[in-house]
Parts: sequence; structure tokens; C-alpha cells
Amino acid sequence: MAFDSDRVTTVTFDSYSTLVDVDAAETALAERVENPEPVSKLWRARSLEYTFVANHTDSYQPFYEMNRDALQYALSAHDADISADERDEILAVYHELDVFDDVRDGIERLRDGGYDCYVVSNGNPEMLDSMVEHADIGDLLLDTISADEVETFKPDAELYRHAAGRTGTPIEEIAHVTAGWFDVQGAKHAGMQGVWVNRKGKPWEPFGDEPDFVIETFYELASELGV
Repeated sequence: MAFDSDRVTTVTFDSYSTLVDVDAAETALAERVENPEPVSKLWRARSLEYTFVANHTDSYQPFYEMNRDALQYALSAHDADISADERDEILAVYHELDVFDDVRDGIERLRDGGYDCYVVSNGNPEMLDSMVEHADIGDLLLDTISADEVETFKPDAELYRHAAGRTGTPIEEIAHVTAGWFDVQGAKHAGMQGVWVNRKGKPWEPFGDEPDFVIETFYELASELGV
């Protein structure tokens, strides 16, 4: 790891698992499914797998629809007999996920320190709008950038390059902050510095590039950038 704070002018943030806690969706599942934990884990895994496959098979659809299909599969795989309306009620939780405690204060420190802050996410615009509103960070971000704009998901380099263009920033001046290991590697491959948010003390993947910087909270990034 060799994080170069001097070259950072813009900070981009992933959304799900980075700003908001997708595990909160398990609560909605628990109200309707007898054993929610394995359903929740399969749901999340399949939604990401679908995006990876879509990138290579020209079968893009907005992430909300990916997430719906993944949830349906997870429910079916665990023989959870619920209606389509109940499924959609569970899915709707993605519009109101719990925000991690350090998010607002951490981004505010970065913003006040002179760093332009954006969200770069697989989420489609409607999902991102509701997430930003629920997290109460709209006043701290210059914009949100969705995979829907290029119909390509992470970790494809096209999305990160598109984000650099949208921010008007040379890609090497961007630090991308994310809890997703594949997102770190995608950002680094495209030319950004990858900052891994390891909130749960997990080991890093033995495969591929390592992150440039590892943090547990956004405060550590702010301190590293001197703000």
C-alpha cells in the first residue's frame, strides 16, 4: 500500500455497504421469512453476480431490477413462499437503509477540507436519490454518478472513467472509497487510488491488487488527507 494523499483532489464513494448498511435489509426479511440470514446473503451475492454477468453478455438492466431478480432467486432457493407484493416490500427497504455513523461527519470533514465529493454507484438514479435523501448528505455531495448512465456495472473500467469525466477530474487525482473488494480493484485498474472501508475487520482478498489505503471509518481518510 502506498497511498499518495498529495495527488488527491476528488473523493468518490460507493453507496451500498459503504455509506449505508445493506444488512439492514435482513430485518425486512425477518418479518416475512423464517430464516432470513442465508436468504439475505444469497440475495446480496446473486445481485452482484448478475451485474458481473451482465457486463459480459450485454444484458444490462437497472440495478433495482437486478436486485429484485436476485431476491426472487434467493427466496425460491430457500423455499420461502411469499407473494410478489411482499417481495417488493422487502426490496423497497433499499430506499431506506441505515446510514453508518461516520458517514455524514466524515464526508463533511472532507468537503470542508476542500475535497470534491461524489457518489459512484451501481444503483440506478432513483435508488441513489432516495439513499442520499435518507442519509441526509445531499448538501455535502456535488453529484451522484450511476452505472445507469453508461449501462455498465462495476468493476468495468468504463464506469470509473465515466465518473472521472463527470467530475472533471484527472482519474489519477481521484480516491475511490468503497467496502467492495472488487470495486477497489476496478477503481485501481482504471487509474484511481482505491481506499477500502473494512468496517468488519475482514481479511483482504488474496487475489489481485491490494488497496492503496485501508480504513475502518471515514475519519481515518480525513486525517490521512490532513482535514
